[in-house]
Amino acid sequence: TLGLLLSNTITAFAMTTNAAKSPRPIKNVVVAIAMEAEAMPFVEHLGLKEDKSFYASKTPFEAFRGEHNGCKITVVTNGKDSVYGTGVDNVGTVPAALATYLALEKLDGSADLLINAGTCGGFSAKGAEIGDVFLTTASANHDRRIQIPPFIPYGIGKVESTPVAKLADLLGAKTGLCTTANSLDAHDIDELHMKENDASIKDMEAAAIAWSCKLHDVPHFGVKVVTDIVDGDKPTNEEFMENLASAATSLQTALPKVIDHICGKGHDEL
Repeated sequence: TLGLLLSNTITAFAMTTNAAKSPRPIKNVVVAIAMEAEAMPFVEHLGLKEDKSFYASKTPFEAFRGEHNGCKITVVTNGKDSVYGTGVDNVGTVPAALATYLALEKLDGSADLLINAGTCGGFSAKGAEIGDVFLTTASANHDRRIQIPPFIPYGIGKVESTPVAKLADLLGAKTGLCTTANSLDAHDIDELHMKENDASIKDMEAAAIAWSCKLHDVPHFGVKVVTDIVDGDKPTNEEFMENLASAATSLQTALPKVIDHICGKGHDEL
């Protein structure tokens, strides 16, 4: 029955994969950003340079590298679609997981922290407003519905973010769980699972990036700017496009502050 399935799902959601921890001071940071429009203001602000040799030639992913405040910074984006011939940004979980995994593999254990930066939808019921900056406390999936008991926690895939309470205070940022799916919109069953995830924000990449970070045992968290209200009245696609440019500007403002705060610190000082 639906009640039993929901009970199993809620029980499974309590099964959480803890955040990775590192004893090293933070000196090498990866910033994973899905869309070019979200990434380029930050890349230009820090004066990072494209490294065409970072990824294998057959991948669409892009990397921009440099130093800031004593830290090595690598910004990776998902690049543009060539498989389907659309030329749009490679959004979604598959390119995000692969771009992140390959970046961390390339750095061969030297990455101290990964930041998943970008835009998100927010829930007004959780106090989210357009333009808010959120730092993630965890990530999970709301569209991997596998109602076979052993697979339920795998489908949800909840992974804790590294704690960043001091950073949240510094930025005046809100905090909460980011729930992920491969669709921009959300239907009734999605909304039900997002509520079960106790989500404050939603995106199309966070849970996938967290999965790759966990495989490499690299601590991570998300910095997300709200472009649309999931439980609001406006169509998601219209609200997202309307606010994308201003959200990218907000990211450009927030991310250098994030880098300045974390560089050289231990993970227990964030």
